[in-house]
Amino acid sequence: MSHRPNRLYLSSDALVANWRALARLSGTAACGAAVKADGYGLGARAVVERLLGAGCRDLFVASWAEAEGVADLALAAGASLAVLHGLRDADLPALARLPGVRPVLSTAAQLVRWRGVAAGRACDVMIDTGMNRLGIGRAEIAAGMLDGVAIDTVMSHLACADEPDHAMNEAQRAAFAALTGRTSARRMSLANSAGIALGAGYHFDLTRPGLALYGGVPAPGLAGAICPVATIAAEVLQRRVVRAGDTVGYNATWRAEVDTPVAIVNLGYADGYRRALSDRGCAFAGDAPLPVIGRVSMDLLALDATAAAVREGDWVRFDDDLVHVAAASGVSQYELLTGLGQRFERHWS
Repeated sequence: MSHRPNRLYLSSDALVANWRALARLSGTAACGAAVKADGYGLGARAVVERLLGAGCRDLFVASWAEAEGVADLALAAGASLAVLHGLRDADLPALARLPGVRPVLSTAAQLVRWRGVAAGRACDVMIDTGMNRLGIGRAEIAAGMLDGVAIDTVMSHLACADEPDHAMNEAQRAAFAALTGRTSARRMSLANSAGIALGAGYHFDLTRPGLALYGGVPAPGLAGAICPVATIAAEVLQRRVVRAGDTVGYNATWRAEVDTPVAIVNLGYADGYRRALSDRGCAFAGDAPLPVIGRVSMDLLALDATAAAVREGDWVRFDDDLVHVAAASGVSQYELLTGLGQRFERHWS
């Protein structure tokens, strides 16, 4: 039995249900999965195993280091694994070790490098359609940069998909659609989680959800379709009564108006429970809410325990609705998930 005093409860059923919901919303397009950043903080290998079991066959990681952590699972299942950050000189040994993994090439130098070491093998290519992040320009394609390159999937990335009415969505969709037939690509892929909610015109051949798989709701169109996957739980280390007029925590930001029972919990910003949730977060004992009071510190936080008789050794769980927590903290759902630390004992059910 682990002695770690905080836990991350992870639902296999919710993860799979989210992927299946996104696959349905993707219509005729295949539905892949971004499993980068250690499966958005939940543990990449565990996530990949469950998604493969659900039928996902297109996986995306950021780097070759991430690819090495899950390639055996993907390739054994006959799934596609692509590295979004392309191919640097430093990545060539990993490419040699993982011949079934494809880079997503995004610069002229990467294309030259790929031609030099993997002529004839299919790669993926990122096209810039206006985000001005990674990607080959459309003018470069028109000039022949991709001529003779075997491409499995050509993709781009939406900058404003979480704002459904933003004019840039349609501009990017149209620019990407104009590339149809202009390359050797077998497939085209544009939509992330929020992009799926924009409708069939954005789906093309393959969608690439990330955040929504893990319980995030990045666009109104996904509300009601996505279930929380991760729930934080932590142990109460002490229960005390703070007398009226006394304060709790660093900088004395919370003062008791009346004598108040307070639970001190083994959780803090070093675990990824953000300092921005000071005086704003909430835990629960059963259904009883226990508001976070005072500053969240590195390893500890305090809860107003008026609503429940929690004692030393009890466990409390924290709000797992990422939309609520993001609104309370001002921290994006992406950061809340990917910032979850390694001190949690992760429990999959």
